[in-house]
Amino acid sequence: MVEMLISIVVPFFNEEDNILHFYDALCEVVAHRDESFEFLFIDDGSSDRTPLILTELAERDARVTAFILARNFGHQTALTCGLDHARGDAVVTMDGDMQHPPTMIPDLLDKWYDGYEVVQTVRLSTANVGAFKKWTSKLYYRFINSISQAQITEGGSDFRLIDRKVADSLLLFREKARFIRGLVSDIGYRQTQITFRAPARYAGESKFSLRKMVRFALDGITSYSTLPLRMALYVGVLSGIGSLLLIIYVLLIKYYFLEAVPGWATLAVMMLLFGGLQLIFLGIIGEYIGRIFAEVKDRPLYWLRGTVNQKTRH
Repeated sequence: MVEMLISIVVPFFNEEDNILHFYDALCEVVAHRDESFEFLFIDDGSSDRTPLILTELAERDARVTAFILARNFGHQTALTCGLDHARGDAVVTMDGDMQHPPTMIPDLLDKWYDGYEVVQTVRLSTANVGAFKKWTSKLYYRFINSISQAQITEGGSDFRLIDRKVADSLLLFREKARFIRGLVSDIGYRQTQITFRAPARYAGESKFSLRKMVRFALDGITSYSTLPLRMALYVGVLSGIGSLLLIIYVLLIKYYFLEAVPGWATLAVMMLLFGGLQLIFLGIIGEYIGRIFAEVKDRPLYWLRGTVNQKTRH
């Protein structure tokens, strides 16, 4: 029987207090498996000791490869870096803060051996997460699923296993505004899900700030739907019809009834309303144009400051 190689891809950003605990937990899990493993640890431009710790791990453990990105490119791009270099027959992507338990890896592999090519984990709950984040997350998934052809499971995360052929297909998509959850949901193949309850972080605080969450949400919406642009068109048409009716009304009052135009306050309110709507929809259009601009420049998704113990893909 051919020995399978499993790639574990983990991005880190300022996680110096979590890395060694995560690494020990990961080693304990894979020690009881028959497969071969490689660990691809990606530093996403950390400002703490994360690059140093990853470098030391790669120097003492032949299974570990450390990729040090030149700056912070974002979680989704760091994951892409790992996928680009993964050599395994299957690839597991996960976070290194212990909210994606390494003990679930055997469950993912069992589903893979059952014939599934994408094994997606779904969080039923997350420890120490506030009501606001839970509510906004639920609202976001409902909204994006209502406007997009790709249906993204509520509670889905970047903790998943994908088969080699799925990973190769995923690497064909090189858009700059990356939303891997959407790509995986839309890519097809035979998929299944495993539910879990995410524990609290082992140490530190989440690096996913409100600004990053908003940016991530925009990436998902603009990558998988043109509905905001269509909404701008529909509202623009309705506004144009309303403006035409208002012009006709003003002309009738002035030339037919020979009266001065009443309601300057109303007119001012209408002008401000339509002006505000125009600015909002210009912003939506600008968001899409900005993404087109980023794509046509065709810059690389990321670049590396260094690698340690890198292997060559065959």
